Amino acid sequence: MLKNVKRLGLVIGILVTLVLAACGGSGSDSKDEENTSGDPQYGKEINYTITGIEPGAGVFKASEAAVEEYGLEGWEVQASSSGAMATALGEAYDKEEPIIVTGWSPHWKFAKYDLKYLDDPKGVFGEEETIHTMVRKGLEDDMPEAYQVLDNFSWEAEDLEAVMLEVSSGTDPKEAAENWIKENEDKVAEWVDGVDEVDGDQIKLVYVEWDTEIGSTNVVATVLEDLGYDVTITPLDNAVMWQAVATGEADGMVAAWLPGTHGDLYEQYKDDLVDLGGNLVGAKIGLVVPAYMDIDSIEDLDTK
Repeated sequence: MLKNVKRLGLVIGILVTLVLAACGGSGSDSKDEENTSGDPQYGKEINYTITGIEPGAGVFKASEAAVEEYGLEGWEVQASSSGAMATALGEAYDKEEPIIVTGWSPHWKFAKYDLKYLDDPKGVFGEEETIHTMVRKGLEDDMPEAYQVLDNFSWEAEDLEAVMLEVSSGTDPKEAAENWIKENEDKVAEWVDGVDEVDGDQIKLVYVEWDTEIGSTNVVATVLEDLGYDVTITPLDNAVMWQAVATGEADGMVAAWLPGTHGDLYEQYKDDLVDLGGNLVGAKIGLVVPAYMDIDSIEDLDTK
């Protein structure tokens, strides 16, 4: 009888062990130990792809540098455009799917979506940036009124994001600029304080076709038009934009991100143009993800 009891106990013990093993065990031997951080790493889900913008942009180059610096084997920064990036972000966000994009602020996406930058402990993306106004040499003598407005131009990230958000909702950039000016007459008054009106003088502004620069350039152009200028604004690639101001083919731009994004172009052309200083402080670039993604640092990305 005692032998039968012992034999039954042994059988029960074996069955319990098998059940626990099939269920993933108990205590510290849990399924969570397969990923010691407990956080999803997302690489496989998004095919190890970072959705980028134009390959000539500083944030795109910095993202490629981050892939190398953090040893993200198998990852690729996919070239696109700022518009295509925003579309991909919106589609993923609506479905609560994972996505990593090259990001910068100010940008309307931060007003529309709940997003966050991934921590960059190695400092690949640098510190906060300032957007500068650059003009051609001789502009102060040729167009002192326009020079003064461009020199005075300064606003906050919230101002620019308000214009960008309206444009992203379908409003024509010119109309969005006019709406912002009507609602912020006190700020605009500081830019034009003491500036005389002109009679149809022509001025050419250039910009890179990012949402930020579409917004800022249209606002400045509209203010100059209200003073009597005949303003032409032309979108160009990054390098061509800098070259146009440096060679005098264009009169100015309000789209120079420093010290990181356009740092190499500034070094190339700084002796051939005039830097009027920052028109917006606290700009930033980096890798951006929706807040619902359970990851906080570039270091946490997995590799193939």
